[in-house]
Parts: sequence; C-alpha cells; structure tokens
Amino acid sequence: MNEKVEQFFAIPTRWQEEFHLLREIIRGNKSLVEEHKWMHPCYTFQGKNVVLIHGFKDYCALLFHKGALLKDPERILIQQTKNVQAARQIRFTQVDEIVQLRTVIQDYIREAIELEKAGKQVEIKKVEDYPIPEEFRERLDKDPALHKAFYALTPGRQKAYLFYFNQAKQAKTRETRIDKYLQRILEGKGLDD
Repeated sequence: MNEKVEQFFAIPTRWQEEFHLLREIIRGNKSLVEEHKWMHPCYTFQGKNVVLIHGFKDYCALLFHKGALLKDPERILIQQTKNVQAARQIRFTQVDEIVQLRTVIQDYIREAIELEKAGKQVEIKKVEDYPIPEEFRERLDKDPALHKAFYALTPGRQKAYLFYFNQAKQAKTRETRIDKYLQRILEGKGLDD
C-alpha cells in the first residue's frame, strides 16, 4: 500500500467516484504495481510506466504512456495536445462512461502491458527534427552566450522553444517571441519554467 496514493484517493474531488472505479479496473490486472508519480496514481509494469489516473476541470482520464502505439479499435484515445508525442488519454465526464467501457479499458491495459513486455518504444522527435527559424538562427550565430545557453538546455526545452517560435506565421511575431524569451534561455529556463 502506497501512502501517497491512498492520500490521493482520500481527497474529495469532483471525480472521486470515477477515480475509485478506474483504480478498481486497473488493479484487476495483478501484473501492475501502483505507484505515486507526478502527484497521481501511476501503474507500472517491471518499473515501466503504463497508465496514470488524473483529473482536470472538465474531465478525468486514464493516460497511457505509450498510447500512440495502442491499436485503439474503439477510437477513444485522445492526444492531449499536438505536442504530446507518446501519451494518449481516454477521457470521462461521468462514472457511467467508465462502466460502459470497462472491458475496453481492460483490453487497452493488457495491450499496453504487452507493449512493455515486447520492449516497444514510441519514436520521439529529436531536436534536430525541429527547424530553427531564421530569426533565431541569426541570434544564435551573433550571440555566443545565447548559443551556449540554448544548446545547454535539455532537449525537451529546446524543442519547446523551437516549436513555439515556429508557430508564428509572420517574421515580426517570431522576433517578438524570441525577444520575450531570450533572458529565460540565458538563465537556463524552459518555456514554461
């Protein structure tokens, strides 16, 4: 019994009934270990993250860490944001939805465990796969401190900045975004730190 997990389930929330049912379904698979990660119940197989229970304002969800590899015959998996590469969610807004999908959820959990047993990995984009906008490239070339600071960031932080800068359609907007975040990069901080 994990004390932090027990505390999570003891806290009254809008999703308490849903959380308890999801837990019951997941714990029906005896090969998973219940842990507490990222402030949520996370279920692992041989130390590998398989599925996590979490809640938001409008829904609660099961997050499959390698959900992108699941077959999803029911077409119920959701990519939380377009930046999420591996994880997928099944979202719920009421306990009846979970009851109706109980056997499907169990099937998805079994498939996720089989993916772990087989050692399957989601192919994650590398920093090199993200183009460096010309405006940012010029800054990196002209400013050795910025160049050093940017490439000292973790790959995830580098990707986040490049993605954000590239989302701007106009050069002026890219320049504004770059200007806004230069100091954060120099301080070794990520986009959302």
